[in-house]
Amino acid sequence: MEQITASKLKYWFLVYTAMFIWNAATTWWIWNASVTGAIMAILTNSLLMCLPWIVFRYTKTKLGNAWGYPSLIFFWLCFEYLHLQDWGLSWPWLTLGNVFASKTDWVQWYEYTGVSGGSLWVMMTNILLFLVLNSYGEEKRLSKKLITVSISLLLIPLLASLIFFNNTKNTSFENGDSIVVVQPNIDPYQKVATGTFEAQLQQLIRLSESKIDSTTTLLIWPETALYSPNGFDEANLTSNFFLHPLFDFLRRHPQLQLFTGIESYRLFNEKVSNVAKPIDGTSTFYEVYNGSVLLDSSGAKAFYHKSMLVPGVETLPRFLLFLAPVFEKFGGTAGGYARQDKRTPLQTNSNLVLAPAVCYESIYGEYMSRYVADGANLITIITNDGWWGNTPGYQQHQLYAKLRAIETRTWVARSANTGVSCFIDPSGRVHQPQPWWQEAAIKMQIDATAQKTVFVKWGDMIGKLASICTILLFLFLLYKKFSR
Repeated sequence: MEQITASKLKYWFLVYTAMFIWNAATTWWIWNASVTGAIMAILTNSLLMCLPWIVFRYTKTKLGNAWGYPSLIFFWLCFEYLHLQDWGLSWPWLTLGNVFASKTDWVQWYEYTGVSGGSLWVMMTNILLFLVLNSYGEEKRLSKKLITVSISLLLIPLLASLIFFNNTKNTSFENGDSIVVVQPNIDPYQKVATGTFEAQLQQLIRLSESKIDSTTTLLIWPETALYSPNGFDEANLTSNFFLHPLFDFLRRHPQLQLFTGIESYRLFNEKVSNVAKPIDGTSTFYEVYNGSVLLDSSGAKAFYHKSMLVPGVETLPRFLLFLAPVFEKFGGTAGGYARQDKRTPLQTNSNLVLAPAVCYESIYGEYMSRYVADGANLITIITNDGWWGNTPGYQQHQLYAKLRAIETRTWVARSANTGVSCFIDPSGRVHQPQPWWQEAAIKMQIDATAQKTVFVKWGDMIGKLASICTILLFLFLLYKKFSR
């Protein structure tokens, strides 16, 4: 396409069409949760994905093939790395390295590179295969050198990973902490209906009672398991009438701690953030959170407030705030939720130190690795994937959790309201996955130990190096332009 299209406008149109088809074909399921969010995510992300290709064409035109094709790799990896940052429109669902989430035995080396290593593998292999076909089209013969390099690049990482994966021992479940994960299977649209919380809470307690025993130290409920239209005051959970059955349940199991999603708020005597709202007729402000809480029979031990908010649905960047009325009309928000910026692991009464992930935060690899770097030894994912319905969305989300386990070599406990709830070991093996739209409670003993992998220690080095190379290429292009 780049070679046969002379017109810049036509080239951009073809690239945008290709990116649009890719986005629409793989993330169409967002539509079930938010029509406006789906339209904006697909249109905007398709446009952003054009940027590396446009800059690649310019670089190749100015500097030739020897610079052009490597530059495409740098530009794309830089784009993916920046898209993983919290900038208001972050949407890294289609990071190329995620494609191996269903084949984690192929990418055990993600503990060194993260998903950027997979993106690099995909880009380099495809470009080399393109050059092989292109040389045959121009010279009517295959380049043995290019074929050899392409096959080597394809097979060496694959074989290395398969050998490593087959040599890993099955994890023993005989020791460690006993953990119970609940999948209540509550219709997400019913969950937010007025007057349904009491019945939902009793359902969560019933499922929990079916699995916990005197050895169970941690119980996990999904995102917004504790939900009220008015939210819960974090300073007064134990005195809240609607939560009395919950604390009665916890008092019956004094050894137990509960990690659960909660829709909550805090009160302040001053405006502490841009999203803090005043209470009419008073000098009091409040912040609202989509968050989580670690509880025992005495009350809240620690809170975590969701940091990576969903663009359009939960947040908008400042330069798009003029669209806030449109999003709010269709159920979104321009900035209703406050967030927590610092990664703080949650210490339990046992040996478990939790790395909390609410909703889709677990698709951010480097973000989650910071918890492990700070001492977490169990990744706890609580989510409500039911908004998307029975679509590939919830399946993709669960598969990406396997990548987080490999990158950090850390156990994952995943509680999803409507599925898939499961445990994932540090090699990416899934244990006790629960089917879609089925209530369940599962239990496992986990010897929670986290390794300080290269990825945990250094983060996304490939993305950072690609960003540096991109900056250097831009400076070189500027130098070439002005030196003439």
